[in-house]
Amino acid sequence: MHLLGAKFLKTQTATIMLLPDNIHPDNSIYYNGAFVIDSLKKDTSYKMLDLYQEVKSKKQMSFSVFILCLDWLYLLEVAKLNPKGEIELCS
Repeated sequence: MHLLGAKFLKTQTATIMLLPDNIHPDNSIYYNGAFVIDSLKKDTSYKMLDLYQEVKSKKQMSFSVFILCLDWLYLLEVAKLNPKGEIELCS
């Protein structure tokens, strides 16, 4: 029972990080990740800085938030690095 509670607490913490209640939703990784996905749908693959420029043309975000979005999308298996080192959507 104790391990089940710990697992629940871990899930709660992850949810709070993605959708924090103390900042505006526009600043969340969840919201900004949608702009990264939208840009990745336009082309088959992007170099990292090209993708950042594409995303930044739609939504002003810092590079650190952009990297957190990429990390989150990688963990969800939505985005990946291809053998050339470019970012693309997972199929």
